[in-house]
Amino acid sequence: MATLAISRDVWRKIWNFVLFQAAWFACILGAANQQIWIAISVSAVCIGIYLWLHANAVSEYKFLLKALIYGLVVDTLLIQLGWIRFESPWPSVAISPAWMWALWLVFATTLKESMAWLQGKYALGAGLGAIAGPLCYEAGVRLGAAQWPNPEIQVFGLVYLAVVWALAMPILLYFSHDK
Repeated sequence: MATLAISRDVWRKIWNFVLFQAAWFACILGAANQQIWIAISVSAVCIGIYLWLHANAVSEYKFLLKALIYGLVVDTLLIQLGWIRFESPWPSVAISPAWMWALWLVFATTLKESMAWLQGKYALGAGLGAIAGPLCYEAGVRLGAAQWPNPEIQVFGLVYLAVVWALAMPILLYFSHDK
């Protein structure tokens, strides 16, 4: 009888994917229900596991910080343009909420693990980002974590997100390279 052997590397990718999905739902549903402690807690565990598995923690901290700054700027601009309102807006309604910071950090962990197959494929990353980025925000809106102020603004917000994510994926993939 043949057995299916899955390598340790494949298990890491599977667990990274599963943990990202858990963190995504914790962030979205936590924000929608004014329970950001859930988002922060689950995300912290996921990020902690990621850092524990990576030998060069300093390099990983730098990479995660770059992803966090990019996400903070992108989402804060979206708020300032009046194109979206996030639920649970702590620490301020004027900037991206903390649960979105957590989401950007957890997303960044996927670029070296479950989405490592995208390394060096910047055009593909841009295309996937342009499609998946806005879809994820729309899913978050539909689950109650954010609101579009009105249907006309929603169009601008989704187009903005398509552009931002078409840029984000190649930029973050580049930053995720071990240098």
